[in-house]
Amino acid sequence: MNIHEYQAKELLAKYGAPVPAGVAAFSVEEAVEAAKKLPGPLYVVKSQIHAGGRGKGKFKELGPDAKGGVRLAKTLDEVRAHATDMLGNTLVTIQTGAAGKQVNRLYITDGADITREFYLALLVDRASGRVAFVVSTEGGMDIEEVAHSTPEKIRTFAVDPATGFMPHHGRAVAAGLNLSGDLARQASKVAEALYNAFLGTDASQIEINPLAVCTTAEGDKLLVLDAKVGFDGNALFRHPDLMELRDETEEDPAELEASKYDLAYIKLDGDIGCMVNGAGLAMATMDIIKLNGMFPANFLDVGGGATKEKVTAAFKIILSDPAVKGILVNIFGGIMRCDIIADGIVAAAKEVNLSVPLVVRLEGTNVQQGKDILAASGLPIVSADDLGDAARKIVAQVKAVS
Repeated sequence: MNIHEYQAKELLAKYGAPVPAGVAAFSVEEAVEAAKKLPGPLYVVKSQIHAGGRGKGKFKELGPDAKGGVRLAKTLDEVRAHATDMLGNTLVTIQTGAAGKQVNRLYITDGADITREFYLALLVDRASGRVAFVVSTEGGMDIEEVAHSTPEKIRTFAVDPATGFMPHHGRAVAAGLNLSGDLARQASKVAEALYNAFLGTDASQIEINPLAVCTTAEGDKLLVLDAKVGFDGNALFRHPDLMELRDETEEDPAELEASKYDLAYIKLDGDIGCMVNGAGLAMATMDIIKLNGMFPANFLDVGGGATKEKVTAAFKIILSDPAVKGILVNIFGGIMRCDIIADGIVAAAKEVNLSVPLVVRLEGTNVQQGKDILAASGLPIVSADDLGDAARKIVAQVKAVS
């Protein structure tokens, strides 16, 4: 689960991370009132969507010369003008795809006198299974280009969970940012605060870009100027307070519906819908569809404990995608019983008035009962003997009706 920037900053501030003053706004008037609460005279108006690259993004409804989703304002009138441009319009960034995302929230923050920008992130290193710091002196809007062209400027190191965060980890972050003296001490404190936040919230990612050196009346200070935080979905049951931060308008409607039934669903760009049990089987199924000349329309894993209702919901979600021209069900029943899968398939096919080819390959527990249910359903369901046979049949069926 992801949250908005303003929510991330409020959360990190509770762990001691230094963030500038800011107020969320849901309307133009709220944006103006938010700016009045800030010291000024410089304000930053930031679109709130679950995607990066907002500063370089473009609004579909505005002209090509219009500014992006992060803008500076020197007066309350400019805050009002920027808020009017942003709210309700669609922001397209490098991470949203061509469809973009509608801006429904803004974050009005105090302007900062930036002298240097850095990149600092925490994530789980897949190789070691440990929390790792990712550090670079090249922070800001071009971090993707840095990662692509000069990866040597990005340093990574992991933290041993047996010791947790230690002073030398803070010094390593400071060294990676080429900081010394008081700024190095500040960097160490920021790193420790982020590490504690990562563990305390069961985060999967905390990304600060930029972490900036800003000139203030008290001297140079490190400030978290932008933050992206994502959480491990499997641990959210331990954090009901974090669940309240969820913005369902930022999620794909089909993925949101799937989550209600504890289904793993991801929409893809192909035309053959897939329903499987197990991520490994899903990957194999998608690969063999490609091998036979077509492309999967989705990844959908019903898991090992699916009920008839769950399978019916999965079927409806697949068919809600207008790009789907055929469906391949590939179930290897172990914990999952094939007769339950078959009951769900028949119920869903009848309920939605199935109009696309359907190929089913069942194997495992109660497989014969499952096949008998499908055969007796009176529906035009094509059975397959193995995965290769299933892929060939669904591709042939789709091509025959196209």
